[in-house]
Amino acid sequence: SASAFSVAMMLGVARRLAGSGSGWGRHAALRSVASSAWTSEWTAATEDLQSDVSFEESANRLRRLIKTGLLRFTDLRDDPEKFFEAHRILARHAVAHGPGFWIRFTVQYNLFAGTVLAVGGPEQVASLDDLQSAGMLGCFGLTEQLAGVQSGLVVETQAHWDPSREVFVLNTPHAGARKNWISQGATADKAVVMATLNVGDKNLGPHAFLADFRTGPAREVVPGITLADMGTKTTGNDLDNAWLHFKEVELPRSALLNRYCELKGNEYSQPVEAQGIRPFDMIGQRLYTGRIAVAQAALEYSKTLFDVTRQYSDTKRTWAPKGEPVLSNIPQLASLYDEADETLAGLERFVAAAEADLCICLRESTPPPADLVLAIATCKVQAVETSIDLTFRLKQEVGSFALMADAGFRHLDFLQCAKFAEGDSRILMQKMARDRLKQYGSTQDGFSSAELELCDKISKDMAAEITRSGDRQAAWNSSWRDIYALADAVMNNVQATYGSK
Repeated sequence: SASAFSVAMMLGVARRLAGSGSGWGRHAALRSVASSAWTSEWTAATEDLQSDVSFEESANRLRRLIKTGLLRFTDLRDDPEKFFEAHRILARHAVAHGPGFWIRFTVQYNLFAGTVLAVGGPEQVASLDDLQSAGMLGCFGLTEQLAGVQSGLVVETQAHWDPSREVFVLNTPHAGARKNWISQGATADKAVVMATLNVGDKNLGPHAFLADFRTGPAREVVPGITLADMGTKTTGNDLDNAWLHFKEVELPRSALLNRYCELKGNEYSQPVEAQGIRPFDMIGQRLYTGRIAVAQAALEYSKTLFDVTRQYSDTKRTWAPKGEPVLSNIPQLASLYDEADETLAGLERFVAAAEADLCICLRESTPPPADLVLAIATCKVQAVETSIDLTFRLKQEVGSFALMADAGFRHLDFLQCAKFAEGDSRILMQKMARDRLKQYGSTQDGFSSAELELCDKISKDMAAEITRSGDRQAAWNSSWRDIYALADAVMNNVQATYGSK
């Protein structure tokens, strides 16, 4: 019931603040957290969230939250601990209300405002305060129909500089290049659009543009932009997800986010201090903050679902030859609770350590080092995949309770969203394995025995297949089981050793 969910929420918060109970929260020494007063304010400001509302009602709820100023668009740089704490608190609502509002929130603060913060010039960053005061919403147009989470970052949307009109002209060259699954795409006022920039005969690669999405008192969609809803989802239907198509959309010179590049007259250039920095690489920094936020959200969802379920099973009597034990004492469920306590607490400590290191980078506006990038990817994959495994197994052990609408299991697809958000788990794991194999060719420092064994096997198997067929892709595909096993070994090593070097 709703009251059961509220009680479980309070129990979970108490455990975390006290660092007791199930062990969730014993990582407090590793994390610089927002003040308890701010945490209480944010919790109170978000306690009335609902999911049985329209896109517009949900969007307006975020507008009101933004206008409180409790979390500034610039806190990702100035107070990143507060940014992550806000995500954690909102994720606890996903058990009762699904992922819709959490996704809407992270798109607004991390992907939209965060990208302006990362690659916008001083005036563009300053404009975030005006957008916040007005409660304006933004979306983030990166993924395309033929370039989604399974295919890596590919941008076919085109932005051509027209010197005669002194505007960028934004176009979707074909249906496969439509922006796809754009969260908040039907309600946004602004958009950060990723497009390949063309100046004269030069293709300058993907760049970010801050564009008006709606204009005028009636908030009409800008001419040349066509959009449509992606359709009904299994969960999160309070969130609008849209595809976007651009046809001759004119953007002013000022739309190009210009911290690392600029257009003087008709000439593209980079400031001296930005030489060699690709704007697209800096936009990728938002993937790192997003991966930590997603990892934390998966853990918060799982912990809250276990709290809600344990509250039920602690009072649910069952038949036995002697007495009436409660469901929580049935061996298989008791064992699962113990496993979840230990496993999730360990993951939370690991994610907290990576968050603390990332916060230093965010404050100093420096890219994270390679070992932190790997740790962040590991956080995301391990937290999500472990949460999927534990919550699925929990569902199998509590009978008809798992069928009840208010038990929380109906929103398990929140974890499916987490699986492909900010880098699909499979894509990240393949990169981990590929990077380890490259390193294996030069040095084996820091490798675990499992990594060494798998690198040796994959290298030999791929060499044999290349000799046989001459096809490197076929060789990679034929070793897919070992490749994912290698990624698992890499992540286990990272989780065991991160912070000890």
